Formats: sequence, structure tokens, C-alpha cells
Amino acid sequence: MESTPKASYTPAAIEEKWQQTWLELGLDKTNQDPNKPKFYALSMFPYPSGSLHMGHVRNYTITDVIARLKKMQGYRVLHPMGWDAFGLPAENAAIDRGVPPAQWTYKNIDQMKQQLKRLGLSLDWDAELATCSPDYYKWTQWIFLQFLEAGLAYQKEAAVNWDPIDQTVLANEQVDSEGRSWRSGAIVERKLLRQWFLKITDYAEELLNDLDKLPGWPERVKVMQANWIGKSTGAYLEFPIVGLDEKIAVYTTRPDTVYGVSYVVLAPEHPLTQLVTTSDQKTAVEAFIKEVSNQSELERTAEDKPKRGIPTGGKAINPFTGEEVPIWIADYVLYEYGTGAVMGVPAHDVRDFKFAQEQNLAIKVVIVPEIRADENIKSAYTEPGILINSGDFNGINSVDGKKAITEYAEKQGFGKERVQYRLRDWLISRQRYWGAPIPVIHCPNCGIVPVPEKDLPVQLPEEIELSGRGGSPLAHLESWVNVPCPSCGTPAKRETDTMDTFIDSSWYFLRFTDATNAEKIFDGGRVNDWMPVDQYVGGIEHAILHLLYSRFFTKVLRDRGLLNFDEPFQKLLTQGMVQGLTYMNPKKSGKDKWIPSNLVNANNPVDPQTGEPLEKVYATMSKSKGNGVAPEDVINKYGIDTARMFILFKAPPEKDLEWDEADVEGQFRFLNRVWRLVTDYAAAGVCKKQADLEKLSKEEKDLRRAIHLAIQAITEDVEEEYQFNTAISELMKLSNALTDAKCNNSPIYAEGILTLVIMLAPFAPHIADELWHLLGNKGTVHIENWPSFDPAALIADEITLVIQIMGKTRGAIQVPSQLDKVELEKYARESEVAKRYIEGKEIKKAIVVPGKLVNFVLG
Repeated sequence: MESTPKASYTPAAIEEKWQQTWLELGLDKTNQDPNKPKFYALSMFPYPSGSLHMGHVRNYTITDVIARLKKMQGYRVLHPMGWDAFGLPAENAAIDRGVPPAQWTYKNIDQMKQQLKRLGLSLDWDAELATCSPDYYKWTQWIFLQFLEAGLAYQKEAAVNWDPIDQTVLANEQVDSEGRSWRSGAIVERKLLRQWFLKITDYAEELLNDLDKLPGWPERVKVMQANWIGKSTGAYLEFPIVGLDEKIAVYTTRPDTVYGVSYVVLAPEHPLTQLVTTSDQKTAVEAFIKEVSNQSELERTAEDKPKRGIPTGGKAINPFTGEEVPIWIADYVLYEYGTGAVMGVPAHDVRDFKFAQEQNLAIKVVIVPEIRADENIKSAYTEPGILINSGDFNGINSVDGKKAITEYAEKQGFGKERVQYRLRDWLISRQRYWGAPIPVIHCPNCGIVPVPEKDLPVQLPEEIELSGRGGSPLAHLESWVNVPCPSCGTPAKRETDTMDTFIDSSWYFLRFTDATNAEKIFDGGRVNDWMPVDQYVGGIEHAILHLLYSRFFTKVLRDRGLLNFDEPFQKLLTQGMVQGLTYMNPKKSGKDKWIPSNLVNANNPVDPQTGEPLEKVYATMSKSKGNGVAPEDVINKYGIDTARMFILFKAPPEKDLEWDEADVEGQFRFLNRVWRLVTDYAAAGVCKKQADLEKLSKEEKDLRRAIHLAIQAITEDVEEEYQFNTAISELMKLSNALTDAKCNNSPIYAEGILTLVIMLAPFAPHIADELWHLLGNKGTVHIENWPSFDPAALIADEITLVIQIMGKTRGAIQVPSQLDKVELEKYARESEVAKRYIEGKEIKKAIVVPGKLVNFVLG
């Protein structure tokens, strides 16, 4: 036996040492060996805000454990990292600080990269990308041109939020709850501007159907996507306008209620509004339209806001009844949704009922329950029922009525069945600077001309003045805007809109497979080899838009012949939030109710301003709540491995995690116990003997069983559902079994120590490598094979058999594990325990549960 000197567990020194060693070994570089199965592990890449928070640490730790484990299981692993670096926050920060957005962004990237490196993550930094780099957005622009060529990118007029003071378009998130601009404070107006769109609606049906190809996704995420796509089957109906040749088109999922229509509503922006408005209503209608134009889409569609409208004076004809009904305009109808018009059926729609009551409009019942009720209803009846007051359709049930009425409309030429989606085409135009320029040129002769591929990227000019005011900053730079047309040479102008940053994140996972390719967006062989991502990890807040857009991009690029797969992410894990102990004043509202913990005496939690008692709750960590824990503070005190172990042990990955310093301390103590256990063994001398499995003592057999039970349980925990918390519990059990074992000089004990260190490696990689080294091994533990369990080792020689009399446990005995029912009953009858209770009594029945108990029923 060789003797190894002991050393104390000093996380900082160990972690720095091993990170440097891994770097020198090239441990985290992506292995491209085609003979190994592939595994692509990916965390959603961060926006470079400048500092990591505990949510980041949790996300990246989860993915890192998976990546390290798969490498030990013999996979070649792609585990990259990049930066979602374009967008308004960087532009606003740059304006506030008077520095270029690029300077601000790259400084933050450098800072966060160093923080990530300190976490010891097994990331391949050779594949790093930043979406704001011309090397990356060249290919973002190239993809846009693919969409344009495929007829999937187009321009049209669309309503936008307009700041009348700053003369600029605002995103929804830049409009506050009162409808004011975040910067100028002006009441935001709705304005029509020409905007770029991508035709995601062309893929609505496939995006919906292919959710069935994703068994590895959480069910709630698939439901959220399905609801966002919002497929419905209904009827397209046309209502003629009295005195005009035009018709008002509506889409309804309730054609069975059409005989109950008592009015039709147009969106104020609808082109027909001007045509149907009578001269006596013109002034009132124009005033209403102007008032509504000042409201955001969110305000107009909010459920809790009263629905306002005004009659146009015009009338439409219900084609089913021939009756004339009034035409109204109302704020709750948006031109961008459906046909921009709805039919009002107050008796059978909650919103219509309320609107009709407020405006004194007719309410006509056309569906009643199977058991007839009074037709003088007090609320809308929205359930299925029997049709009444519906002409030839009276008496049939409303479900059949939908089909029959739609078929009738089709025969009569004023309607047809239609499938419709809630999903709208994706508006990608942004009148901002810090984004990928849209690569087209507007020529007075040729129209929209794509920038030739050889001229990509269209780079953002650096000599730009940013104020956040006056529309697109790019539009003011004439030297950049004015260019010759690539087709005819005529003086022309560049497109000055930049792309929505969701575009950048809709394909980054593809670029990671071939991140340094300067000639192509990616090599087809490489992308088809590595994709789809085997495990994607990120927040539930991206469940709809980012994931939907990524799926859309994948399908379009597949149809362009660039990919051979349908879906980008095979398995999805949406990790829970990290929550901190938070103090809240229930008598205050808004942000004021949160009291930062550093201002509160934990023994007497009161509001430092008012003296009012505070409530203690766990809430998602944030600056506004003052309940955050800085990762560097935890790492400086306990080390990276302890932080990782706590994050993994405290809660399953998909659940919210409540931060507790005492639990962090608990994991630190556990790692110290493992350190002492292994270093004590190494100091005593590492056993080099081979075990003779035929001649093991009872103690050795018991320990070997504990080792292989741990291998089995931990492997099952980490393989499918990623239950890292229970896996760490099993590591603790194995550690305890080794601590209690009395066969320290046995090769079985040596096997247990090695197994503990190897299985600790994905969870606490630095201490595992140090202990591996102290045991006399060369290289790194992270290239060792993940252990497999021996089924024979799980079989116990003896089991504990419980003896029950009349269902009550009276004792237990040790018996050979392979006994059948008859033999188990015999052992039980002859035991001292049983004899004590059944002597002189008749055994009426013996109930034997193999491997567990024998219960004697006495007569």
C-alpha cells in the first residue's frame, strides 16, 4: 500500500487548480468522433446584462451535470455558450451612459464570461457566439433573404405604438399601464406604418400537429403553444351593407347563433367604417376613432375594462333572416384580428351581452337548454342546447346546427366553413439601432431589392447618434441610407428597420454546431449530425414565443433544403425559479411593499419607515425585492462545488428552489465528510488487491450491495427525469455506508471509495478530481466510465423477516434470502418470537409475504 499525505479541503485553491488543468487538457472541447453517439446539451443563452444571478447559476449547473454525465457514459458532447446580445436594453443603457451599444455590450460579455468560467462549467468556449457580432448577424441577414425568396417575408401597413413627442415607434413593453411612453411620458397613439412580417401562419397547422412529436417536452408547455396557435373551426359569413355593394365579412365559431345577431361591430380602423358612417354620425365617429387611436392594444382588449362603442348610422342585413341590424364600431374589435369585424349575439356571448345591455341593443334568444327555460334571460347562455327562433333549423341541437347552418350558407353563397388560427404573422420590424439591419434596398424602379449575398453583412454604422427620439436612428444617417440599387444602379435607399431580437435566438442553436464556419451558415453534415438538441434547459417564460419561433425557423430551413429534421429540441426542461426569503409590508402596494432584507432585523421584522409588522415569504429573487443572493458571495464562502450541490439537492430541477443558507452549509458539511472519508483512506494506503467475489465476508457482501444499489439508483435518477436531488441523497447513503463499514482494508471498500468519487464528479467536479488525484490516479476523473451495477451484487444473502401475530408486529428474524413460502413459514414457526406468542394456541392460518413478513392468524 502507498501512503498519501493528507490535506485540508480548501475549495478556492482546488477549484482554480482544476479549472486550469481542464483548460490545459482541452477537456471541454467538443469531440467530433463519429464512432461515438452524440449528445447536444444546451442552456438558453443569456442576455449580457453584466452580472450573473442565481437563476443563471441554476440553469447552467443543471445543463452542466447532464453534459458531464453523458461524457462519462461514452457520448461525444456538444455543450456551448453564447450571448443574446442585441436589443433595446443595451441601446437604452448606452443612451443613458453616453457610450456606444457595442462597447457596453462587449464589456458586459467579458464580465459575464469570467463569471461563467469561475463556475467551472464544461463549456466549449471555441463555439462561443454573440448575436451582435457581424460574423453572426451576417447569417441572420442571410436567413432573412431565404425567407424573402420563399415568399415568407413581406411588408404591409400595421398599427404600431407611436410616441408623438419622441416621434418614434414603441414596443408594447415601452408603454406603461396608463398608456404612456416609458421615456417621454406622452400618451401613446396608434399609427399605421409599413412594417416587415414573417409568414408564420403558413406553418400554423404543422407547428400545432408536430407538438405530438415532442414527448420529451413538459405537457404544460405544449398546451401553452397550442393555445397560442389557437386553431378553431368555424364559419366565414358575409353581411351585405344596406345601400352599398360592399359586404362585412365576419368569422365566427358559433354559426349556430347567427339568427340571434342584433348588431355588427367593425374595428374603428376598418376601411368600411368610413363608408358605412352616415353624415349625422360622422363627427361623433371621428372623435371616437381618434380617442381609440390613443389606446394600446393591451388596453383595448383588457377583460376588466368596459367595452365602449358608437353607432355608425349604417345598417347591415343578416343574410339568414333578411333583417336589418345596426353597424357599430367598438374599441374591443381590432382590425388585425380575424376579419376586423364581429357579429353581436348578446344572448349567447358574455361580452356581447354586457355591451348590448349598456347600449340598449336587442337581445334575442336562439338557443335554450334541453329542458326549456324562460327566454327572458339575465345572463348570456353559452352552453350547447336546442335551436329556437332559427327558421328551418328550429328544434335541432346546437352542435349539429353549426354544421347545418354553415352548409346552408355555402349553398346560398354568403358563407363557408373556415379553419382559423389565433396566431398572427410575426411583425419583426424595429425602428431601433441595436439590432440586425434588414438586408433590403428600396429602389424607385425595381422596388424591394435583396442585398446581394456577397455584400453581407449589412453592417451597423459606428458613427451614429443615439437619443431614443425621432424614429429609426439609422434613417438619419444619409451616408449609410443612400446607396445605388444592386440591380439597376439607380440611387436607392437602404431599409432602416432592424430585426426583432427573437430572430437572433431562433437559429443560434444551429450555428453552435459549426460556429467558426466563415464560408457557410453551417455545414449540412455537421448540423444534421448534432441536431436536434438532445436536452434544452431554460425558463418557462420562453415557453411560447422563443420556442415557437425556433420551431418555425427549423421548419423553414428544412424546406429550403438546409436541414433534414423537423424539430429543434428533443427534450425540454423548464427549471424553476430561485426564491429568496423576502419581507413584505401588506399595507403597501406596488414595488414599495417589498422591503430589502438588509434593512430588516430578522428577529423583529418591521418596516424601517413605518414600524408596521412585515410578512415573510419566499419570492423570486430580484433587485426590486432586495432578496437576491450574489453568486460570488456564496462561492467565496463555500466554493463552487457546494453552491452546485445545494442547487441540485434543494429541489427537483423543474420546481422552484427556496434559498436557505443553512442548507448551503449542510452541503458544505457533506463535501467535507466525503473529503475526510477519502483522504483518511488515501493516507492509510490505497488497497490495490483484486476482490475474490466467491470469498467475501458478510460485511463485504453488505457493503458491495450498498455500492451497487447506489449505482443503480443514481443512474436511474439522472438518466431520464434528472432527479438530481434524490441522486445526491443516494450519494449521501453510500458515503454513510462507507463510513460505517468495518472492512476498510478490503478491495470492496476500495471499490466503494472509487465509485463514490466517480459518481460525485458530475455534481461537484472540482473536489471529485482532487480526490481522484489523491487516490493515486492520473489525468482527470471526468473521462472515466460511469459505473454500471452488478445485478448479482444486489441479491442479499439474508433478509429481515417480520413476524406478526394477528396483524401486530411482534419481532423479526434473519433468514436466507432465497427461501420459498413454505420454508419462510417453517422458519417463522420455529422462531423464538413466534413460539412465545403461539404456544398452546391453534394457528388457523399463516399469511406469507415473500421477502417481508409472516402473519399468524390464531383460532
